[in-house]
Amino acid sequence: MKNILVTGGAGYIGSHTVRQLIQAGYDVVVIDNLYSGFRWAVDSAAEFINANVGDYPVVSSLLRDRNIDAVIHFAGHVVVPESVSNPLKYYSNNTVNSQRLIEACRDGGVTSFIFSSTCSVYGEAEVMPITESTPTNPINPYARSKLMTEWMLRDTADADESDFRYVALRYFNVAGAALDGQLGQATPEATHLIKVACEVACGKRDALLIFGTDYATRDGTCVRDYIHVEDLAAAHVMALDYLAQDGASNIMNCGYGQGHSVREVIDMVRHVCRAEFAAEETGRRNGDPPILIADNDKIRQTLGWEPRYNDLELICRSAFEWERGLDKHLKNVG
Repeated sequence: MKNILVTGGAGYIGSHTVRQLIQAGYDVVVIDNLYSGFRWAVDSAAEFINANVGDYPVVSSLLRDRNIDAVIHFAGHVVVPESVSNPLKYYSNNTVNSQRLIEACRDGGVTSFIFSSTCSVYGEAEVMPITESTPTNPINPYARSKLMTEWMLRDTADADESDFRYVALRYFNVAGAALDGQLGQATPEATHLIKVACEVACGKRDALLIFGTDYATRDGTCVRDYIHVEDLAAAHVMALDYLAQDGASNIMNCGYGQGHSVREVIDMVRHVCRAEFAAEETGRRNGDPPILIADNDKIRQTLGWEPRYNDLELICRSAFEWERGLDKHLKNVG
């Protein structure tokens, strides 16, 4: 397995993964329409194609002409509140375009597929931490659009006679930036807590909103399992190796197995930036489960994955340092 197609490789998680793939010796082709990604974020050693992943003829030609051995599929919309207000946008991009991509892989003989899924498919799980056997019960269109793609992968693997296999990685809350300062989250109007808190700390937003303070948690705010983006990227590279060694189709959680509340995260960002900033309390946001914490035993045992950056302070500090230098970075790459 040598030639890898990465969809959405100009985005936040995709760009970190592309860089690690290059470092691991893979030849990488990135397809991205730059809806929420950036051309500068793609490693210069990767080939870049500006196109939509749902364009079957383009993708089919890429798979054939570049002798693609495996696909890593990041491309998708990720904003939960937007999915509630505009569900068809999410079903069109996250589900329909994924169907076209999977079909192109099947028709083109590409049998290894890694999918960027989400812990949101579990919905409001009653037992923590969440294992892969926890029943799926998505409570918003974003999560449903991702789960439908998981189902398509499962059914394709079950029906296909050409040994199609996949790994679906269910992400918990991704945050942080590369420690060398070269990559991080640059998405405009981002909704991720740590990103937004760092923007407020840097004076790029006026205030941070705390959505809901009456949850049945230790301080009334939502609790999430935050995973550093570099650890998540490493899981994709290891998943490729797993499939290359004839690993069976699988679904695995990607998280650290510990939770931090919204208030705790805000306090940590204040600590690393050494400044106070406003945090305004408001009502609950549609589609937010109160607690999401991963059981990560399966990915540890199956892939041998060992987190290197399991430290909330490090996660927040890397995100803050990236945010503080982002404007200068954008000028340099522009």
